[in-house]
Amino acid sequence: MVARALTVAFNGMEAAPVDVQVLIASGMAAFSVVGLPDKAVAESRERVRAALHSVGLSLPAKRITVNLSPADLPKEGSHYDLPIALALLTAMGALPPGFVAGRLSMGELALDGGIAPVSGVLPAAMAALGEGRGLICPAANGGEAAWAGEELEIVAAATLVQVVNHAKGLQPLPRPRPAAARNVGEQPDLRDVRGQESAKRALEVAAAGGHHLLMNGPPGAGKSMLAARLPSILPPMSAREMLETSVIHSLAGALPGGAVSGVRPFRAPHHTASQVALAGGGHRAKPGEMSLAHNGVLFLDELPEFAPRALEVLRQPLETGEVRIARVNYHVTYPARFQLVAAMNPCKCGMAFEPGHACRRGRRCAEDYMSRISGPLLDRFDLRITVPAVSAADLSLPPAREGSAEVAARVAAARQRQARRNAALGLPAERANAQLPVRALEEVAAPDAEGRTFLNKAAEALRLSARGYHRVLRVARTLADLAGEDKVRRVHIAEALAYRGRPGAAAAA
Repeated sequence: MVARALTVAFNGMEAAPVDVQVLIASGMAAFSVVGLPDKAVAESRERVRAALHSVGLSLPAKRITVNLSPADLPKEGSHYDLPIALALLTAMGALPPGFVAGRLSMGELALDGGIAPVSGVLPAAMAALGEGRGLICPAANGGEAAWAGEELEIVAAATLVQVVNHAKGLQPLPRPRPAAARNVGEQPDLRDVRGQESAKRALEVAAAGGHHLLMNGPPGAGKSMLAARLPSILPPMSAREMLETSVIHSLAGALPGGAVSGVRPFRAPHHTASQVALAGGGHRAKPGEMSLAHNGVLFLDELPEFAPRALEVLRQPLETGEVRIARVNYHVTYPARFQLVAAMNPCKCGMAFEPGHACRRGRRCAEDYMSRISGPLLDRFDLRITVPAVSAADLSLPPAREGSAEVAARVAAARQRQARRNAALGLPAERANAQLPVRALEEVAAPDAEGRTFLNKAAEALRLSARGYHRVLRVARTLADLAGEDKVRRVHIAEALAYRGRPGAAAAA
C-alpha cells in the first residue's frame, strides 16, 4: 500500500503541488528518496530516521521508497522532511490516512523530533487555501500562515509528537493568530536634517509620485541621511501590497517570527553586491534585493562603485516592474516594483567643484567618475539633483519646523488624488504617477497650451529621449498633485525640467 502526503515545490512565486509517495515493501532494508531531490532533500532520510526514533518509533527493516512526484520537477530545501515523515507514519499505521491526505504539510525535522521553521510558508498556505486543503506547518511559522485567510485550517506544531497527538484527538492544537510586527522601531525623521531645503523638496516630490531619485554631492552632505528618511514620508502599504511583499519575504526566509509589517521595505545593499544579489537567482533561485524592495525603496549608496554589470540589471525591472530570471534549469519571474534612490560623490576624491579644493585631475576626475553610470540607466532617474555641502551656519540652525509627519500628510493627499484618477481609468489605486502606462499618462498629464509649448522647446534644447520626455510629464503631474491642481501648467513643467539636470552640472558651471 502506498501512503501519500502533499507538499509544494517553489518555482519563483508559484507553489507547485508535490505528491509525496511512500512504499514499504519486502526486501533488503533500504531507505531511498527519488524524484529529482537536491542534497538537502536527500539528507532528509537521516533526519526523518532520527526524529522517528526520538518519538519511540523505528523504521521497519524493509525496503522503503519515497517518490516525490512529479519526478521531473526539481525539489529543493528542507521543508520536505515533515511530509516524508507523515507519509511514513501513515504507512506504518501510526496516523489515520485521512488526516494527512486532506492537508498540505511542510517543515524541517530536528534530530530530537522538533519541527524547525522553513521559508515559503505563506505562499504554501495560500496554495492550500486555493485547493480547499488544510496546512500542517512548524509552530514558528503559524502566525505567518494565518495571514492566508481565516478559512484555512492550520495545524502549527512544535514537535512531531504534537502532530500525532493532534491527529488522534489527544492534544488538539489551537489555530494560530496572524503575527504582526509589534516594534518596527521609530523611523528617522526629516526634522533631523539641517538645511538642504531643495533636497527635501525633491524627496517630497519623489515620495508623492514614486519617482526614482539620484543625489550627487560631496561626502557628509546628508545624502544617505535623506534617503533613510524617505520611508517615513511614504504612505503605508495597502492590504494587497502587504500580502505581495510578505510572500516575497517569506520565500526568502526574511519574515522573522512570521510577523508581517505594514512599513514599506527599505533595502540598502553594499556596493560590492553582485548582479545575482540584486536581481535574484543563483542555484536555488531566491529573490534578490530588487524583489525584496518590492513596494518599497531600494537605496544604492556610492552608485558608481557598483560593478557595471550589476547596475545594468536594474534597467529592465525599472521599466517592467518585474525580474525575469532565465537559466538552463529554470525560468522564474519575481515582482520588483520598487522606488530607486541612489547617492554618489561628484568624483573619486569626492570634493570636485568644492570651493577651496583643487583636484589634480581637474574636471576629468568628475567626468571619468560619472561615466561609470551608463546613459540608459541615468535616463531612468526622474529626479537628478545636486546636494551641496552643509555649512556651519546650517548646522547651528534650530530643528526645522516641518518633520516627516507634515510632509507625509502632503504626500498622502497627492497619492489620494492619484488613486481617484486611477479608479476613473480602471487602474490599481496603489499605482503612482511614476508607474502609469504611457497612454494613461498622456491623458492625465496633458499640459495646457503654454506648458506644452515650453516643454517642446525644452525637449529640443535638452535633447530629451522619449523616455525622458515622459518622465518630465510624470514629475510635472506629481507637482500639480502636490499643489492640488487638476491641470499641469508651465510652472510645473519648469520645475520638473530643473530636476532633469545632470548631477554636478550646476556645480561645474
